[in-house]
Amino acid sequence: MTDPLRLLAVFAHPDDESMGMGGTLAKYSAEGVGTYLVCASRGERGWFGPEEQNPGLSALGQLREGELIRAGERLGLKEINLLDCIDGEVDKAEPEEIIGRLVVHLRRIQPQVVVTFPPDGGYGHPDHIAISQFTAAAILCASDSSYNDFFTQPAHRVPKFYYMVDSEDFVDLVSSAIGDLSFDVDGQKRGQVAWKDWEVTTRVDVSPGWRSAYEAILCHESQLASISPLISLPEEQIRQVICSQGAFYRAYSLVNGGRKVEADLFEGLR
Repeated sequence: MTDPLRLLAVFAHPDDESMGMGGTLAKYSAEGVGTYLVCASRGERGWFGPEEQNPGLSALGQLREGELIRAGERLGLKEINLLDCIDGEVDKAEPEEIIGRLVVHLRRIQPQVVVTFPPDGGYGHPDHIAISQFTAAAILCASDSSYNDFFTQPAHRVPKFYYMVDSEDFVDLVSSAIGDLSFDVDGQKRGQVAWKDWEVTTRVDVSPGWRSAYEAILCHESQLASISPLISLPEEQIRQVICSQGAFYRAYSLVNGGRKVEADLFEGLR
């Protein structure tokens, strides 16, 4: 394959890219892979300070967008695009509109690899689940030549589609530092569930990008209170946590398969 390699990550909030797969994005950026991000919202409801000091949706969204831009620079992202959904309401977005916007980016960027949240959203977050579903739908529509996007671009077929998953070793490390991550949604308890080793199809060595990932996480200053026990750990333990991030589930591939665990999201394309 001679086309430049491109990876598109699609997440729900600023900080998902850094806290979820910062090491992977930094690694591939450093290798010359074009790394792109589409973020559904600006994280307008992610306030962890005293409520009387909450700047409100618009101001907090601007603050977090700035943090995202700085984090993207640390990770070497080529481009960041926002879908303008409201934090906490991604699952209420008009499907035709958000899928159409994603199709525009898919056809324009033409990534060989797309990564998003798993169907359970990682730990049951409704926004994460929604953007995972919208991304899968957009990949299907982008490959359909009869689907007309806003700019009438030609169809693009994504060769490889992945879910970013939490492996058992990652969950063990995080839970020992932060504790229970459960919360209530619609009267039911949701929380982080580890993917078994046999479910993980791909393990990327993110150690070359761990420092950049850590610096990107620190760019999201407004969110650090939510993970203060984690970033208070000794640096070596923080490195271990970040280096355990590179686990993925290959939802589909047009170029490879089998039980062999991949070490590269672009396996079969290089």
